[in-house]
Amino acid sequence: MSKIATRLEQFTECRIRDMTRLAQQHRAINLAQGFPDFDPPADLVASAHRSLRDGYHQYSLTWGSLHFREALARKQKRFMGIDLEPDRHITVTCGSTEAMIASMMAVCDPGDKIILFSPSYESYVADAALCGAQAVFVNLYPPDFHFDPHELRQAFELGAKALVLCNPSNPTGRVFNREELQVIANLAQEYDAIVITDEVYEHIVYAPSSHCYIASLPGMFERTISCGSLSKTYSITGWRLGYVVAPPEITTGVRKVHDFLTVGAPNPLQEAAVCALEYPDTYYEQLSADYARRRDLFLGYVDKLGLSYARPEGAYFVLVDISGYGFVDDFSFCQWLVKEIGIAAVPGSVFFHNPVNRFVRFHFSKRDETLVAAGDRLLAIRERI
Repeated sequence: MSKIATRLEQFTECRIRDMTRLAQQHRAINLAQGFPDFDPPADLVASAHRSLRDGYHQYSLTWGSLHFREALARKQKRFMGIDLEPDRHITVTCGSTEAMIASMMAVCDPGDKIILFSPSYESYVADAALCGAQAVFVNLYPPDFHFDPHELRQAFELGAKALVLCNPSNPTGRVFNREELQVIANLAQEYDAIVITDEVYEHIVYAPSSHCYIASLPGMFERTISCGSLSKTYSITGWRLGYVVAPPEITTGVRKVHDFLTVGAPNPLQEAAVCALEYPDTYYEQLSADYARRRDLFLGYVDKLGLSYARPEGAYFVLVDISGYGFVDDFSFCQWLVKEIGIAAVPGSVFFHNPVNRFVRFHFSKRDETLVAAGDRLLAIRERI
């Protein structure tokens, strides 16, 4: 008798977290798992201390503290341009990871087809498998990681129930423009499908690119599930505060799943984070400027190595082509890199459905001095290969 469910055979444990463990083992600089090595804003930390002192130690409402949901509705309205009602449209989750699986489980039955782009964040494949859904892959083509509208239409023609859209994209750093989003929106409406978005990097976008919420396009709010998180925007990945914005009938389903997955997100941290949701526009402008500086600093070292890459338009990842180094595959390169150079990266093949093993993913969500140290180590590759 099999000891575990057969659906678990469709995916492995997270390779990104594997690389973090390997980085710790070899005391390498971790440019694999995307979390900062700098603190959140000081007033946000102070707010957390106050929240703990003020006694928010028990459950909030299952779908989130009203105080938090009201602040989130105001903040998202500013950027999405959509009137949101905290009681009808918002569910607070334990990070965007839960937001995504709860959203898929709320709308997908076993056997339903769900469109995933390739490359895309590795948890989407696992989420689809856990739902019993069948993944249908549509390629994103380098160097700019665009999709072919004809191929996307063919995927919808197969009867897809939903499409997952990560924008800005992990791992490519691509920001899909309004015209591309309109193509997706038109097909979703034509084929009566739902779009599930992962928009955790909504505020990390580099000029001249700009982020457009597909839910804001005509006719799309009714068929869009927008998943977000406070983790990247406020440098609090360990707080595990995510959320789902959806029309009421879908919100009802998401809340049913969420209730039995986790009951609720951490109540004291929800109360603490209200202050961050009230930051002015200047905070988000500075956030993008700071990450643009980190991006340019890190890519300067990659340029010195003469490696090709797709310049990130958003998020804080870059896929770098290492095929010229002559390794058997990207896993071999990453193993060598962490052990011999002291840098941890993610083998790019974990993000691709098709057999592509010439990329590795680095992230640059680090202090400048960490990126300089990482860059100096990377330059040592020239002496070792």
